[in-house]
Amino acid sequence: MTEILRPIGSIYRALDAIANREFQQVKLAKGQYLYLARIAEHPGIIQDHLATMVKVDRTTVARSVKKLEQQGLVEKRPDETNRKIRRLYVTEAGADVYPLVQRENAYSNGVALKGLTVEEATTLATLLEQVAGNVAADWERVKQGQTRHY
Repeated sequence: MTEILRPIGSIYRALDAIANREFQQVKLAKGQYLYLARIAEHPGIIQDHLATMVKVDRTTVARSVKKLEQQGLVEKRPDETNRKIRRLYVTEAGADVYPLVQRENAYSNGVALKGLTVEEATTLATLLEQVAGNVAADWERVKQGQTRHY
C-alpha cells in the first residue's frame, strides 16, 4: 500500500513550526493561529464544534481559547436563546491579526503547490478531502470510545 501519512505529517509539522515561529511577532503561542482562524471564519462557533473541526479534544480547545481570550483576541458571548451556550468571536484585535494568518496560509499553500498545474492542485485537494473524511470517521468512532481493529 502507498504510504501517505508520513509525507502528510512531515508537511504539517514543517508548516506548523514555521507558522508558530512567524506568529510569535503577534504574540500567538504554539498552534493558536489555527483556533483564531477558525473562529474568524466561523463567528459564533461553539467550542465543541471547534474541537471537532480541528480534530482535537475539548480540553485542548478550551485551554487555547482561554489564552486567546486573555490576549484579547477572542471573546465568548452568551447565545441569544440559550444562555448556557457561549459562542466564540474574534475581537477587534483578533480581526487585526487574522489577515496575517490568512496571508501566511496563502503563502504556504503556494509554496506547497509549487510546480503543480491548477488541475493537479484541484485533484490533490479533492483527494485530500476524501482522505480527511475517511480519517474523521475513525476519529469520531474512537472519540466515542470504540476501538479500531487492525
